[in-house]
Amino acid sequence: MAHVIAIAGKGGVGKTTLGGLLIQTMCRKGERPILAVDADANSNLNEVLGVDVEMTLGDVRETVLHDVDKLNQSIPSGMTKADYTEMMLQRCLAEDDDFDLLVMGRSQGQGCYCYVNGLLQAQLAKLIPNYKYVVVDNEAGMEHISRGILPKVDTMILVSDCSRRGVQATERIAELVEECHLNPKTMGLIVNRAPGGVLNAGTKEEIEKSGLKLLGIVPQDEQVYEYDCDGRPTSSLPEDSPVRKALEEIMSKIGL
Repeated sequence: MAHVIAIAGKGGVGKTTLGGLLIQTMCRKGERPILAVDADANSNLNEVLGVDVEMTLGDVRETVLHDVDKLNQSIPSGMTKADYTEMMLQRCLAEDDDFDLLVMGRSQGQGCYCYVNGLLQAQLAKLIPNYKYVVVDNEAGMEHISRGILPKVDTMILVSDCSRRGVQATERIAELVEECHLNPKTMGLIVNRAPGGVLNAGTKEEIEKSGLKLLGIVPQDEQVYEYDCDGRPTSSLPEDSPVRKALEEIMSKIGL
């Protein structure tokens, strides 16, 4: 069974950027095969990794539930609807040289995400045994944890910015992880975008109060912002990037 790494935290703290760099660093170290999972309905892990995505699980949901006529016309003669749906699901897996990427995606129309969550859960159950590592970029919040979409978690990385609210959000996620009995072997906090790579007194106090294990601090780096504005994948940051160096130190610390 693969080693599952889940990345969680509130929105806008840089989970996806760190997740993409983590995946790329693991690939460089030869830790393959890796399945990268963008479990956020507002998906952009593929942009961080520089990968084109043909189809998402959300696209499959829309075709199956809301475009039945098109679906029926697309099914080749002699193929069942179930087999054709399975073929579409296979197209959701984008293959790169070093990793594969599965994207949840969003639903186009009205309705909840229960169907897409179910597809994600089913696909993960089938795919996970085929990989050495699975890295899951979770949505902002705790839904995938509370719904039990992840069959297990070996390493839980909680990401916060330098705000008290960010740390408090990771504390609530940590509590939910315990309530759901996921029992990760490693769980800790990364504080991202710290000015000069230093925490202020208020943030330190909140971390100590939370009882979370501080895995490391990633400094604020304007180059990440510039790459994003230019449409360049942040996984292509130079080797001397402070963000890349800080993350590599953290990965070494937790044995990744």
